[in-house]
Amino acid sequence: MSVNEQIILAKRPQGMPNQADFAFEEQPMPVPQAGEVLVRTVYLSVDPYMRGRMSDAKSYVKPYEVGEVIQGGAVGQVMESTHPGFREGDFVAGNWGWRRYAVVSSSTLRKINPELAPVSTALGVLGMTGLTAYFGLLDIGQPQAGETVVVSGAAGAVGMIVGQIAKIKGTRVVGIAGSDEKIRYLTEELGFDAALNYHSETFEDELREACPDGVDIYFDNVGGEVSDAVLRLINKNARIPICGQIALYNLEKPDTGPRIQSLLLTNTALMKGFLVGDYQSRYNEALHELAEWLRDGKIKHAENIIEGFENTPEAFLGLFSGENLGKQLVKVSEEQN
Repeated sequence: MSVNEQIILAKRPQGMPNQADFAFEEQPMPVPQAGEVLVRTVYLSVDPYMRGRMSDAKSYVKPYEVGEVIQGGAVGQVMESTHPGFREGDFVAGNWGWRRYAVVSSSTLRKINPELAPVSTALGVLGMTGLTAYFGLLDIGQPQAGETVVVSGAAGAVGMIVGQIAKIKGTRVVGIAGSDEKIRYLTEELGFDAALNYHSETFEDELREACPDGVDIYFDNVGGEVSDAVLRLINKNARIPICGQIALYNLEKPDTGPRIQSLLLTNTALMKGFLVGDYQSRYNEALHELAEWLRDGKIKHAENIIEGFENTPEAFLGLFSGENLGKQLVKVSEEQN
């Protein structure tokens, strides 16, 4: 291969993104310099947070620039290395984004052992997805046996791991998702105590029935009206980790909802946003425990894999129509033994 291909942000989306917001661009094949590694992408991650970076509003991370490659998590194989810690054929995870090939600083790569688990899990349950679920639930939520945990976006990559960790900790777990298929998966495959379809006309009544003792922990992945309904049921000293607000990402005007300060005050409740990057010093601890749970069958994971680099924008857009069950990935190339 002498030509590389990458996907850039062609223009900033207005409301819901579409294919015209992205452009494919060819570049000469990059050549690694001292301390760098040439990587062939095997899997790309597409994630809801990327929508926020496509806007130029101030946020916790720098926005994508128009004309620049979409940055995000990826797994690949080393093709050429100038660093002794990596050799041809090694599987690595990094953040080189939507490219078929990339030259990456060796200091930003994590080596993956393909014998422990499929390499794709480095972008999911054994990557940022699992870490997000682990720290958000355990550090902020601090679940205690017998408590009630509600998870919105429960059939998504983070939500399904949150619910399973909560079950390991002995809690009653109620998941919220957007289809009957996902509801069945949460209860029949993952062992959630109850799961509700937020599209149901009687959703709020069903939520109250599923949480007869109120809500002790609400892991919020979606925001919007779903979260409004859950927050009305919080107990004294409830904890509310805020992981994402996918219901709001494509709004063209600021959202107006209930003012919840009195709910937090009267219930002496904690609502806290968090960024998984703030826990970097504890990643190894979390990955070790997640790998043990995965190996012992205590947690399961689901992946929705879209074939073909050319389908990356479509895979990203699918996140906002609820097409994915679990982690949304794009398979760019085959693994080489």
